[in-house]
Amino acid sequence: MRWKFLLKPGWLALTVVVLVFAALCFTVLAPWQFDRHEERTARNNAVSSSTAASPQPLAELLPGNSAPDGDTEWRRAVIEGTYLPDDEVIARLRTVQGEPAFEVLTPLRTTGGPIVLINRGFVRPANDTGVPDFAAPPQGRVTVEARVRIDENDPSNRDAFADETTGGRLHSYSVDSQVVARATGLDIKPGYYQLEPGEPGVLTALPLPQLEAGPYFSYALQWIAFGAMALLGWLYFTIREARPGGALADSAEAASGDAAEPTTAESAGQQQQGKHPGKQKRKSVAQILAEDDEADALR
Repeated sequence: MRWKFLLKPGWLALTVVVLVFAALCFTVLAPWQFDRHEERTARNNAVSSSTAASPQPLAELLPGNSAPDGDTEWRRAVIEGTYLPDDEVIARLRTVQGEPAFEVLTPLRTTGGPIVLINRGFVRPANDTGVPDFAAPPQGRVTVEARVRIDENDPSNRDAFADETTGGRLHSYSVDSQVVARATGLDIKPGYYQLEPGEPGVLTALPLPQLEAGPYFSYALQWIAFGAMALLGWLYFTIREARPGGALADSAEAASGDAAEPTTAESAGQQQQGKHPGKQKRKSVAQILAEDDEADALR
């Protein structure tokens, strides 16, 4: 049967590998890259539109205890209040422009009552590991302009801590208003606010993300192409093996041909008989006459 080779263990294993790989390409890898492309595009649009729009008072942009979302992130908010330097937290293990950094998070009590978390920017490590000395925030009432940001999510859900390695300062592994709230006991409004350059209390302002789409869309197309190539390759080799003269058929025919091939002695005998087909059957005249005499004597 021509299609019987499809049931061979090796071919079944190859089929399973190809189908699983193609399914991953079409249902997991390519959609994941498409999602990242859409997220990057949405972020770029939000940054561009927020830069063009005028800043708004925080009470109008995010009234009450409302949290930032995709529509309000990166918008510029005007916040008036007083810094709380005693409840400052250092965000550790950060990377800014490809180099290690610490980000300084300082709560600010607004004149309207809610407490918000201000990201005052970053500082570079001292002696490659420690937090350097940096300027304290100004005292008294200030008015700052900052960009609205959504709280980061720490997959390990770690709380802020302070020990001898931090010099008694609170450190956190993420920029999350609720982590700071639990560590300080303050009731902090969800989200945080990233200071713009030149604002009161800013250290080195965090740069805005680069407005480029990135390679995610092309990566998604590549995964689709890889999945299609795997299926087409499997189909090509399947059809080739099903036709007469396929690699599997050739090997089977070769094996059967080797089993039926005569031995060297038999081949030599056959060749000898082929060259002299009547040599063993011929008799001389003397032999014929002797055989006739023997027959007459018997009679």
